[in-house]
Amino acid sequence: MFARLLSAPLLIAVIAIAMGSGIDALVKGVAPGAGLHHLLAWRFLFGGILAFAVFRAKRRPAPSGEAIRFHTMRGLLQLFCAFTFFYALTQLRLAEATALGFTAALLVAPVARVMIGEKISLITVGATLLGFGGVALAVWEPGGLGVTPGETNRTLGLVALFSSTVGYAFVLVLLRMRATKEDATTIAMFTNVVPAIAMLPVTVGLFGFPALASIPLFLVLGVLGYSVWFLMTLAYARAPAQQLAPLEYTALIWSAIFGLAFFDEWPGWTLWVGAAIIIASCLIVAFQGRFRTRRETGLPASDLPE
Repeated sequence: MFARLLSAPLLIAVIAIAMGSGIDALVKGVAPGAGLHHLLAWRFLFGGILAFAVFRAKRRPAPSGEAIRFHTMRGLLQLFCAFTFFYALTQLRLAEATALGFTAALLVAPVARVMIGEKISLITVGATLLGFGGVALAVWEPGGLGVTPGETNRTLGLVALFSSTVGYAFVLVLLRMRATKEDATTIAMFTNVVPAIAMLPVTVGLFGFPALASIPLFLVLGVLGYSVWFLMTLAYARAPAQQLAPLEYTALIWSAIFGLAFFDEWPGWTLWVGAAIIIASCLIVAFQGRFRTRRETGLPASDLPE
């Protein structure tokens, strides 16, 4: 019974999402003291070692030169997204950063239109505008953020966060372009190894080595980061995407819990209402795209391949 419960895809996904929120909380707590540059470089190093070991253990074929060039570009963009999002975590409340981070899903459609010429429906345009109305509400709080002046810079945090979401939308479209050519293990390997190769020499050259006490924390971040990817891949292999995708928004609940428990952060009502609007907009975009595909293929949504 217990073994069957642990193998349930919904439970696996919830655990992975909670772990992802835990990573964000750990970054928020560790980055100011350890240094964001060290955290990124060593987190990707340990994640890259683990990802490369899995890649070799599964005997995946050596990537082509075209794949290496493509994933190097994507990996550098991934590094930019991680840097800006982690910085935003140090300047914003955990739940706020999580809620506003959902806007990456709203940006995928316009980015896909620019990059690969995908059509955008009027419903998608309307849902996207509604979602950014939710963003405007989420970032406005009559009572303030409860942040002591001089300790954080909310404006820079918001700029960094939205820079990260725009970059991540491009990453998602790039993944869509390449997903049929490489498997998830190969993609995960590049996602970790490329940022490590790019970041580690610069970090060590400019700032030296981090304090030894920080190394175990970086190792934990690397292992947890790869574990989240592994668990989500496992969950999506065992259940339809439309069942699991809405669970990703439970990250807001976990972030609120971790923010309250570890940083004494109290999200205001405008954040919750704005987040609800953002999430509803994301779900409209996601399911509208799926049902449009159903109309074009003449198949029920449940029969469409995941």
